[in-house]
Amino acid sequence: MTTPSAKRAPRPHRRPKKDPARIVAFRALRAVDERDAYANLILPSLLREAEQKGMDRRDAALATELVYGTLRLQGTYDAVIAACIDRPLSKVDPPVLDVLSLGAHQLLTTRIPSHAAVSATVELARVVLGDGKAKFVNAVLRRISAHDLDAWIEKVAPPYDKDAEDHLAVVHSHPRWVVSALWDSLGRWQPDASGRAAMEELLRADNERPEVTLVARPGRATVDELADALPEAEPGRWSPFALRLAEGGDPGAVAAVQENRAGVQDE
Repeated sequence: MTTPSAKRAPRPHRRPKKDPARIVAFRALRAVDERDAYANLILPSLLREAEQKGMDRRDAALATELVYGTLRLQGTYDAVIAACIDRPLSKVDPPVLDVLSLGAHQLLTTRIPSHAAVSATVELARVVLGDGKAKFVNAVLRRISAHDLDAWIEKVAPPYDKDAEDHLAVVHSHPRWVVSALWDSLGRWQPDASGRAAMEELLRADNERPEVTLVARPGRATVDELADALPEAEPGRWSPFALRLAEGGDPGAVAAVQENRAGVQDE
């Protein structure tokens, strides 16, 4: 019989659950940040490695959406995260910021329920950052979850009529200097209705997921050889030596690319 003074045995430490999709997404963001890697080139190799360890197609699709979606709206998410912490973003460890960005994307842009997005991202933080930083991630994500994306943009983006460039930079997730340069390229820096419409159309187009184009180097490889290795690819628009990967694919797995007989090159 247990006496009143007896101490309860400590609960066993729970190991964080490893989520293959979010771990792959985190690794891809770290590669982009640390090595200036191209997401559309590094992600296929990470997916192939994870699939060899048993990751299914559903998780691969989720990882792909998390990587491209987070990078596409990184500037917007940075503004939201900055509004939810008590320090400059530059003072947040880059791996922590990557986890927060993945969480912000799930909360503000995907159909993942808020409680699931927070829970899964905090579990990711426990795996890749440790328990202490996971608590910080949990607190920030709960603040982000208080509003949807439109409400956050209204809070963090300056009014268009007061600072047109900064407004567009936050809304369309571009650095301010890029907005300024693109506006100059249009030949009119007028924040009137027509100038604004043209700029927003350009910024939306610039956020579209880019295609990967391969070149079959003449005399060394053929487009047919590349097409056999990448059946999902499409012919180039202008060059007879080009092949377009509109829906993904891993150029690095193609023998002709490995042997430098073909390569990734803008058409």
